[in-house]
Amino acid sequence: MRVLLILLALLLAHPAGAQTFPPLSGRVVDAADLLQPDQEAALDAKLAGLESATSRQLVVATVPDMQGYPIEDYANGLFRAWQLGQRNANNGALLLVAVGERRVRIEVGYGLEGILTDALSSRIVRDDITPRFRNGDFPGGIEAGTDAIIAQLQAPPEVAEQRAMDAAQAERASDDGSGWPLIFWIIVIFFIVIPMLRSGFGGKRYRGGRGPIVIWGPGLGGSDWGGSGSGSSWSSGGSSWGGGGFSGGGGSSGGGGASGGW
Repeated sequence: MRVLLILLALLLAHPAGAQTFPPLSGRVVDAADLLQPDQEAALDAKLAGLESATSRQLVVATVPDMQGYPIEDYANGLFRAWQLGQRNANNGALLLVAVGERRVRIEVGYGLEGILTDALSSRIVRDDITPRFRNGDFPGGIEAGTDAIIAQLQAPPEVAEQRAMDAAQAERASDDGSGWPLIFWIIVIFFIVIPMLRSGFGGKRYRGGRGPIVIWGPGLGGSDWGGSGSGSSWSSGGSSWGGGGFSGGGGSSGGGGASGGW
């Protein structure tokens, strides 16, 4: 399913212009105003405790919308703009809520991909966050997701590894028998959607040339995929990184994590 999502994201045309992001004003950036001041303060205290105990940096962000970008691109651009996690460890993580698109994502730094895996991130989004969002409980969903991420990042190595393995096994079990639907949609994309898009953009543009060759690295979104960028243009929009005495440490992400909707 992840392959299908990546293919769909590549086929969607990005809106013109660069992305703009809210400034990194603290460990909680509630640009969508989903949290009360006391709730934001309580979250900030938890995130500060995590960073103090482990040096791992988790930031919670809410935005009204993503300016027409897929949440995977927006979250990766935001993560890189804010430079979450330590430069040499890339041990940052981001919990992003986009209200307008009704989407949520956990974006994971390179150095945490072995702990906060795609499968475990997906489980947290699916089981802890989105059920509360569907009931209109945004503070509860954000808190539950934050608590689950913190629990994994603070767990002893053997416990964190077992949780990640359990999540991966559960995901594989749920995918049993789903190969044919995935193959069907890939065929639809390559033999129906792509020709239609090319026709819409004008055949002369593609005539006589070969299309780009994309080589997917291991994990399709782990540290071997992202390289030095997500492929989308972005800017900080005048953001003052580290406003209010807080800043990222120079870390980066290659697109690891998971997304969901409500």
